[in-house]
Amino acid sequence: MTISTTRTRRKGGLRTAGPLLCVLAMTLTWSSGQTQQQQAQQQQQAQTITPNFKDADLALVVQAVQSITGKTFIIDPRVRAQVTILSSTPMSADAFYNAFLSVLQVHDFVAVPSGNVVKIVPAQNSRWMPGNDLPNQVSPSSDEIVTQVIQVKNVNAANLVPALRPLLPQGAHFVAHQSSNTLIISDRASNVNRMMRIIQRIDQAGDEEVEIIRLENASAAEIVRVVNTLYSAAGPQQEAGVASTKVVADDRTNSVLLSGEKNRRLQLRALIAHLDTPLEAGGDTQVRYLRYADAESIAGKLKEQITGIVQATPGGAPAASPGSASAGADRSVSIWSDTQNNALIVTAPPKIMRSIMSVVDKLDIRRPQVLIEAILVEISATKASELGVNWAIANTDSNSTVPIGTWNQPVGNASIGSIAAAIDNPALLASTGLPTGLTLGAGRFLDNGTNFAVILRALRGDGNSNILQTPSITTLDNEEAEIKVAQEVPFVTGQFTSTGSGSNNGSVNPFQTIQREEVGTILKITPQINEGDSVTLKIEQESSDLAPGATASSGAVDLITNKRTINTKVMVEDGGIIVLGGLIRDAAIESESRVPVLGAIPIIGELFRTRSGSKEKRNLMVFIRPTILRDGVKAAIETNAKYNVMRNQQLERRGGKVNLLPGERQPLLPPIEELSRYADPTAGAGPPPANTDETQAQPPLQTAPLPAAPPPETVPPPTNP
Repeated sequence: MTISTTRTRRKGGLRTAGPLLCVLAMTLTWSSGQTQQQQAQQQQQAQTITPNFKDADLALVVQAVQSITGKTFIIDPRVRAQVTILSSTPMSADAFYNAFLSVLQVHDFVAVPSGNVVKIVPAQNSRWMPGNDLPNQVSPSSDEIVTQVIQVKNVNAANLVPALRPLLPQGAHFVAHQSSNTLIISDRASNVNRMMRIIQRIDQAGDEEVEIIRLENASAAEIVRVVNTLYSAAGPQQEAGVASTKVVADDRTNSVLLSGEKNRRLQLRALIAHLDTPLEAGGDTQVRYLRYADAESIAGKLKEQITGIVQATPGGAPAASPGSASAGADRSVSIWSDTQNNALIVTAPPKIMRSIMSVVDKLDIRRPQVLIEAILVEISATKASELGVNWAIANTDSNSTVPIGTWNQPVGNASIGSIAAAIDNPALLASTGLPTGLTLGAGRFLDNGTNFAVILRALRGDGNSNILQTPSITTLDNEEAEIKVAQEVPFVTGQFTSTGSGSNNGSVNPFQTIQREEVGTILKITPQINEGDSVTLKIEQESSDLAPGATASSGAVDLITNKRTINTKVMVEDGGIIVLGGLIRDAAIESESRVPVLGAIPIIGELFRTRSGSKEKRNLMVFIRPTILRDGVKAAIETNAKYNVMRNQQLERRGGKVNLLPGERQPLLPPIEELSRYADPTAGAGPPPANTDETQAQPPLQTAPLPAAPPPETVPPPTNP
C-alpha cells in the first residue's frame, strides 16, 4: 500500500492535497501463514518516507510521524512552530523519528515518553518529567531526553561541575553528589554521550604523580614563595590537607613542579594560572653576548619580530595608534646592538624577553661552511693540411703586363700574387715575412717572349691541447661567493674622427672608445646545506680566453673570445662529484677549388686545383664537488691538504736552490701548525659567561690537542695539467 500527499503554494498560503500535506512512500510486504502481529511489525520496518515539508505546521509533521511510527503523541498547547524538513532520499521510520526529534530540539521542544504515549512539551518543563532514565547505553546520535548518573573514580566530582557546566545548554540539569562522588546529568542523548566521553577522558588515574607547569609571565620562584606563604598562614585543618602536596620551582625552565593528591593539585593549578598573568608595566634588561651572529644585523630583525608579536597580542591593532595598548607594549621593548662587543642589549617584559632569547638561541649558532671545487677539463686535437699549385703565364713582347693566363688560389693564406708582391716590395716582405709551409717554384723571367711562373704550396698543421682548471672557493652556508682569475682585455667599441678648428683648423683628430672585458675563469656560487649530507648549489661558471692568433691583429680590433658559461642549480651529496655540462665535438672538413673541366682531368688536373682538409676533436667537461665543513677540524684538514700541496711544489723546485746565486734559497712556506689551532674554541662550551671581573679572570678554555697534520713528505706531489 502506498500513501502519498502533495502540497502546493499559493499567494494566500498552502493548499492541502491529501491527508498529510507531504509525499509518503511506504512499501508493505505480506507473507501467507504469518500472524497479524508479525505482519504489523514487518509492515512498520519496511515503510519508508521521503519528507518534503516546507513552512508546515508542527502538528502536521506530528501526524506524519504518528502515521509511520504508530506512536501516540500528546502535544502541549504551547508547542507551536512552522518547520521545514526536506530530504532527497527515502528514510526509514526510525530515521524519520530521529529527524523529528532534531526538529523539536531546534525549536526548543522535547519529546518525553510516558508509557505508550509521547508528550511534546517545551524544553524547560522536561526536568520534572520522567523520560529515558538510566539507560544501559546512551545513543550518540539521538535527541531524546536522557537522565544518567556518572560515577567519578579519580577526580573530585564537585570540581568538574564549574569546568563542564558551560558545555551544556541552559535547560540541562548537571549537579554533583559529593558523598558518592557522582554526577547527575539530564539532557539530550547526544550531548549526554558527549559529556560522558569527556568525563571518562578526565577521570583517569595518572601514572606520574608530578606535574610540571610552565610559566609564561611570572617567575617560578616568586610563585612558589607566594603559594607556600599562603598555605603556611592557613589554619591547622587546611595545613593538614596540604601536608602531602609539594610545590617546587625550577628556575632553569621557569616551571613549577607539583606533587600530591589530585584534587589538591587541581586547586593549585587554578591558583598558579591566575598568578601567571603579564605585568601591566615594567620589564627587565639583559645583555646578550653573541658568539657567531652579527649583533647589528640581529637587532634589526628582532625589532621586526617584536612588532609582529605585539600586533598578534590580543588588544594589539595592526597599526597601533600612539595611545593604544599595543603602542604602550611596543614602547616597553628596547633592542639595540653594541658593535664593539658584538652584544645585544634588550629591555622587555619577561614573556617577550623569553621569546627574544629563544630566537637568539636559534640564530646565534656556528654556521657550516662549504668548500666548492670546480673542475674544467678540455682536451682537443686538430689536424689540417693544404695542397695546391699556382701558376701564371704572361707575354712581354707587346709591352703589356696583362697575363694571358693565371691560376691564383691561396694555399695557407699565400698565393703566387701575394708572394710576387712581397718580392717586389722589400718593405712589405719585412713586415709580413715569408709564407709558412713548403713552397716550391719555377719559371722564366726574360725581357721578351713568354714568361711563366709555377708555385707548389703544401702545408700541414697538427695541434693538441690538454687544459685542466680547478678553481676552488670556501663560503658560509647560504652566502654567495665569487672567485675571479681573469684579465681585463680592451675591446674597441667605436671610432670617431673630428676636424679641428681655430688654430688647428683643418687638422684631423681620430680617436677610439675602448671597453675592457674580463677574460679568464669566474666562478659565482651559493651553497645551501640540506637536511642530511646533500648540498644545493646555485652556480654561475664562466671560462673564457682569447682565440689563438687574435693577439696578432692590430690593437684591440677584431679580438675573438672563446667563452664557456654555465648557469644552473644542482643538488649533490657531500664530497660527491656531479657533471654540470659538457661538449663533445668531432668535425671533419674537406674542400677543393678547381678550374671547371680542366681540374677534372687526371694528373693534369692537379695543376688547376687546390685542396684542403681539416679534422677537429674537442672534449670539454665541467664538474663540481662540494665538501661540507661543519667544524674547525674539518676545515683545518682541507686547509692542510691544500697547504702541503703548495709547499711540496716549492720543495721540488730545483731542490730549493737558486741557480747562479750560491747560498740563496727558494721562498718556502713554513710548516703548517697543529690542527688544534684551527679547532672551534667554543666546541662543547656553554653560553658565554657574564661580563664580570670573576669571569674575566678565568683562564681561556683549554681544548684537547688534536693530531698534527701529516708531514709534507707524505703528501704526493700534484700532477701538472
